[in-house]
Amino acid sequence: MEHKILAATLYIKDGIPVCSPDDFAPAGDLRFLAKSYNDGGIDKIFVFDLSNSDEEHDKNLHTVRELNRLVEIPTCGGGNVKRLEDIKKLLYAGCKQVLINGSKPYCFELVDEASSRFGNDKILVSVKNIDFIFKHRETIQEKVHEMLVMNAKILDSIENLTDTQYVAICEENNLDRMLGILKREHSRGIYGAFLNDIDVNVMELKSTLSVNGIKMDNFEPALKWNDFKLGPDGLIPVVAQDYRTGEVLMLAYMNEQAFNKTITTGKMTYYSRSRQELWTKGLTSGHIQYVKSLTADCDHDTILAKVSQVGAACHTGQYSCFHNKIVHKEYMERNPLKVFEDEYAVIMERKTNPKEGSYTNYLLDKGLDKILKKIGEEATEIVIAAKNPDPEEIKYEAADFLYHLMVLMVEKGLTWEDITMELSQR
Repeated sequence: MEHKILAATLYIKDGIPVCSPDDFAPAGDLRFLAKSYNDGGIDKIFVFDLSNSDEEHDKNLHTVRELNRLVEIPTCGGGNVKRLEDIKKLLYAGCKQVLINGSKPYCFELVDEASSRFGNDKILVSVKNIDFIFKHRETIQEKVHEMLVMNAKILDSIENLTDTQYVAICEENNLDRMLGILKREHSRGIYGAFLNDIDVNVMELKSTLSVNGIKMDNFEPALKWNDFKLGPDGLIPVVAQDYRTGEVLMLAYMNEQAFNKTITTGKMTYYSRSRQELWTKGLTSGHIQYVKSLTADCDHDTILAKVSQVGAACHTGQYSCFHNKIVHKEYMERNPLKVFEDEYAVIMERKTNPKEGSYTNYLLDKGLDKILKKIGEEATEIVIAAKNPDPEEIKYEAADFLYHLMVLMVEKGLTWEDITMELSQR
């Protein structure tokens, strides 16, 4: 059985998140909201472009693109979708799906065209009244992947008319109301203003829904507390590691209560040996650690926690607690992504602080056409080298090509994280 989802809604006006379609007050920093939704347990984001001009539309699309660079959860774009070109732009901006407004007269002509061009799985339709579904249920069944139901009063009728899945509005943080929607046969999930509130603990809510029989995408531990080998104090050490970079952040301890709370809330919770109490990392400082994975070692006496760290892990303000070098020996970095990131950082440094005689600065000064010319030349060199039986030549030419590609990436504002994220989603 497919798990149900909890979705957030993000409204974009003049390039920034705003509170609602009727309230254009700023809703908060895009990066902060994106990280909160991405790491806090939200399963999907519906992002609405509220523009009323082509200029603002382009500005909002840039924000949508930035949002998709920041999150790993799927997004569905909507709000100003009138033409096939609008759908294409949202998909190119990183949205996994596009929402078409069912109340517009052009809706189903666009649905038909879009589903044929991009596939049914990319197309959603917003629904406010049952007449709309009654008139178009065959098209909805054949051409629409999912509906966004914006009126909870029509859910009974929807269930009788179509078996197309839907995400329905739930207007308040009320368990009975949520269960009433999520237990319906064709319900895919819920959305509502309360789920946009970053203070709502979504993982905890998912745990409550799971207890009430709703299958959610939450943590279901393969090991129980009794499976661990504990120290004489009844605690188990936990090593926290940045899930993106692999950097070790800190060492702390858990008791059973801390372990269970971590599983339930999705936020790293430890037991302070000095204070003799539980502490959720970042509860006072804001430097929360969102759980990505927990793994036990071979002896079941240590836990490795891969986390998304907000701010600094160390109380000194350092990102990692492990920053006091004792001994150090120079070595050649062989981690491929680390090598790419280090080389990229050098190119970025050259752009920020030009160095006389630097070939990188020569390329950047000459501009895009020169960079593209060099990439074309290096790509040709790879083709020629590949016809040579000696693989060493390919290695040399491929390295040259990748260097020039990184110069282009810096010039166009792309990072290796952008590239690897795109690859991981294919």
